[in-house]
Amino acid sequence: MTTSLEDARKEMDAEFAQFRDKGLGRIHEAVDRVVTAGATSDVFGLLKRLEEVVEDVRTGGLLGAGAKGHSEAREEWLKVGGHEVSL
Repeated sequence: MTTSLEDARKEMDAEFAQFRDKGLGRIHEAVDRVVTAGATSDVFGLLKRLEEVVEDVRTGGLLGAGAKGHSEAREEWLKVGGHEVSL
């Protein structure tokens, strides 16, 4: 459990950076494969793979926390005094 707003922010930023640097690139690659598909491509299979990649990035799969880690860090940050920002 984080004890300060500053520590919570650092953890949230680190989790977001991990998502952005590792996970988001994997999603873009899977989307690019769908975008460049042709009439003879296995579109069903490409979309299934995209779903799998998104799920893995969201939950972290077997090895990591994925975006779930960011969600947990964000909740902790809000709990210790961070403020909701809407875009």
